[in-house]
Amino acid sequence: MSGPATAADVVLGAGPDPVGAGTGVEVTASRETQVGAFRVRRALPLRARRTVGAWCFVDHLGPAAVTEDHGLDIGPHPHIGLQTVTWLLQGEALHRDSLGSEQVIRPGQLNLMTAGRGVAHAEEATGRYHGDLHGVQLWVAQPDGTRDGPAGFEHHAELPRVELSAAQATVLVGELAGARSPARRDTDHVGVDLDLRRGTTAVPLRPDSEYGLVVLAGAVAVDGVHLGPGRLAYLGAGRDEVALAATAPARALLLGGVPFDDPLVMWWNYVARTRDEIVEAHRAWEAGDHRFGVVDSPLARITVGGGP
Repeated sequence: MSGPATAADVVLGAGPDPVGAGTGVEVTASRETQVGAFRVRRALPLRARRTVGAWCFVDHLGPAAVTEDHGLDIGPHPHIGLQTVTWLLQGEALHRDSLGSEQVIRPGQLNLMTAGRGVAHAEEATGRYHGDLHGVQLWVAQPDGTRDGPAGFEHHAELPRVELSAAQATVLVGELAGARSPARRDTDHVGVDLDLRRGTTAVPLRPDSEYGLVVLAGAVAVDGVHLGPGRLAYLGAGRDEVALAATAPARALLLGGVPFDDPLVMWWNYVARTRDEIVEAHRAWEAGDHRFGVVDSPLARITVGGGP
C-alpha cells in the first residue's frame, strides 16, 4: 500500500470543503489514485494539507477482493527518510523487505518499517488468504536525528486498547488516555484506531498537538460536520478533547502530533529535505546500488523513468 507520492498529491489535490467553514474543522477531500492492483483514497499529502504532525501520507485501501495469489502486488521499491505504518481492518497481506523480514499482517496487528537512509520492500498476497482486504498505510516523516540512520522493521501482534465512553481505542503509535503503544516513534506523534459504537465519544487530546481524523467505515460527526470515508477532517491544535458522534457502528483513524516544522520534499517513495537528496537516492535505486539492499520477492522490482 505504500506510495508513490506524486506532484498531483501536492499540486492538484482538492482544496478545503466549504462544509467545514466556521466550525473549526477543515475538511479536505481525498484523491483517488492507483497503487499496485488497487484504487485507494489518498488523504495526505494534498495541496491544502501536507502534514498532520509528522504524518505525511495516508492511503485508505478497500475493501477490495484479493486471492491467494493476487493481493496488493506491489513489487520491491525504495524508501528514505520515513516510517511506513500498516494497519488492516480486514484481510491479510505479506510484507518482505531488504532487511530479510517476511511478515504476514492481520487485523489488530501493526507493521512498522523505518527507512532511514534507505530500505526496500514489497507487499504481496499471502498464498493462502482470499476475501476482502481493507486497511490503511501511513508514512511518518523522520526527523533529522534519525532520517539518515539505519533501517529497521518491527511487527506488533498485540497493541494496547482503552475503553472510552462509546468506543474502543487501539493505540497504534504513541499514547492516548494512559495507554502507550510499544511501536517505535522518532517524533512526538500519535495514531489511534477508534471502533465507535452508537453514541457520542469524548476523545482526549493534547493542546500542543494538531490532529486529523479519517473515517474508514460508516459515518462520524465532529463539531456538527458529518464525515464518511474519503475525507480528512483537520482539527487543528489547542483542543484538550474532541467529541465524535455516531448513529451506527463506525471506524475512524485519529492522527496527531506536535507540528512538524521541517520543510519536506516528497517525490515517488522518498521523503527528504532537498531535491538533491532525492536525486541521489533515486540514482542509487535505479542503478541497483547496495544502499537499498535486495528484497527476496517473486514480484518484479519497480523502477520509474526520469527523475524528480
